[in-house]
Amino acid sequence: QVQLVESGGGLGQPGGSLRLSCTASGNIFSINSMGWYRQAPGKQRELVATITGSGSADYADFVKGRFTISRDNAKNTTLQMNSLKPEDTAVYFCYGQIRRAVYTAFNNYWGQGTQVTVSS
Repeated sequence: QVQLVESGGGLGQPGGSLRLSCTASGNIFSINSMGWYRQAPGKQRELVATITGSGSADYADFVKGRFTISRDNAKNTTLQMNSLKPEDTAVYFCYGQIRRAVYTAFNNYWGQGTQVTVSS
């Protein structure tokens, strides 16, 4: 069994900062990329940022220059969110491309989501 658990989030002020962390655990052979999606009420889930195992990061245009994704170790990723805007309010989901055994395919696994609310 594989679990991804997010922590952090909560209430942030416009212009402020929040940090999200995600840790994978369980029956894991290797993890390729990890990253974050978000979903605001009434909207589709959208990609925020991804990072490969070698540390190559990619960002959605709406967070470039404000958010930074890092890979702390093979099973953990952090999203540092600066210069927060009210439109960043959403549930943020962590994902990992995980292989559970050698010679098996990578599959995407998801965390349960953590609420981020940006409001004064």
